[in-house]
Amino acid sequence: MNQVKELPGEAVAAAKQSPSLGNSLRGYVERLRGGDMGALPAVLGLIVLCSAFAAARPAFVTSINFANLFTQGAAVTLIAMGLVFVLLLGEIDLSAGFASGVCAAVLAVALSEMGLPWYVAVAGAILTGVVIGVVLGTLVAKVGIPSFVVTLAAFLAFQGLVLVLVDEGTNISIRDPVIVAVANKNLPPWLGWAMYAGCVAVFAAVQLLRARNRSRRGLAAEPLSLIGARVGTLALIAGLAVYVLNLERSRNPALVSLTGVPIVVPVILALLVLWTLVLRRTAFGRHIYAVGGNTEAARRAGIAVDRIKISAFVICSCMAAVGGVVAASRASSVDPNTGGSSVLLYAVGAAVIGGTSLFGGKGRVLDAVLGGAVVAVIENGMGLMGYGASVKYLVTGSVLLLAAGVDALARKRAAAAGLR
Repeated sequence: MNQVKELPGEAVAAAKQSPSLGNSLRGYVERLRGGDMGALPAVLGLIVLCSAFAAARPAFVTSINFANLFTQGAAVTLIAMGLVFVLLLGEIDLSAGFASGVCAAVLAVALSEMGLPWYVAVAGAILTGVVIGVVLGTLVAKVGIPSFVVTLAAFLAFQGLVLVLVDEGTNISIRDPVIVAVANKNLPPWLGWAMYAGCVAVFAAVQLLRARNRSRRGLAAEPLSLIGARVGTLALIAGLAVYVLNLERSRNPALVSLTGVPIVVPVILALLVLWTLVLRRTAFGRHIYAVGGNTEAARRAGIAVDRIKISAFVICSCMAAVGGVVAASRASSVDPNTGGSSVLLYAVGAAVIGGTSLFGGKGRVLDAVLGGAVVAVIENGMGLMGYGASVKYLVTGSVLLLAAGVDALARKRAAAAGLR
């Protein structure tokens, strides 16, 4: 005889509620009260920072500066995307910055000194990232050395490796038109609008399909009003961005026209979609969250914890390689400082500021994009206001500390509410 489990009173009430925008908003408020802040702090931070810089320096809101924000923050954002996978496990990779420098140096040597085609050079840079990730992940997962120690040692070693690759300080120029175009050229305006329409259409289709699938399974689905609001917001923000980027940005259009969405934008969007699908729609992604939430419980559940950890470090180093390629493209060269200086700090800061927890088990790839935008806005806005590196570091460090504090407080609230 089948037995039916009795649901708690709150679950019954929730099950009886019909999907509506009001119920969804109340559920969101309850999640906030329970400590699940999501991307809200990063979004509010972006709004406050952009408003402040726009009021202080009108040049901040010009089309040319808006385009500069994307190219300035692209490399850091891409590296931060990979760091999200490692942070989700409760680990850290302090070598990601100089790993990107090593991969960029491999790219430059392959292009300029060996004369290889751009696609072979890019493949070599990414393969270098794979090797780095396998070595780091194996030392952490198999040997048992703490990731902090392993990646700190790699941080120091990779500085020396970059010097070896660039002949102890030589600046290697990159002239390949395809590589240079990644961070310095733009899409034709019509292609930007086509990409915009396609992205909005796909996003709307995914939202509707997910709601229909949940309804078919008897699960609570998001109301159409909420889906419409979400799609409309994306369409408005993205449409405004494409419109601004398609404006003429050249000081002398008669000589050279400067319009269109930077090529690096669809690169970031494509990788954002790819890694979001990996985390949210695959068993591997679910295992990442499981290992980060409770490693021992994941091991007892039959998850290959060591393999998951090695894979996360490989993804992190591969994304560092992609970030290195973009950084080399933007500078049209590689030198001993590529991937150094504040790159690692900004990348880790971007992931944490966006909402990824340093304690593991909580975060999304989108967090890296939002956090990267915050870091880029701070650096760009402070530069326009005439502040030096000292003030930029102080402000960015304060924002990072604030984000880490919000994460810690959210975890305490969630624990008090019995959600952790």
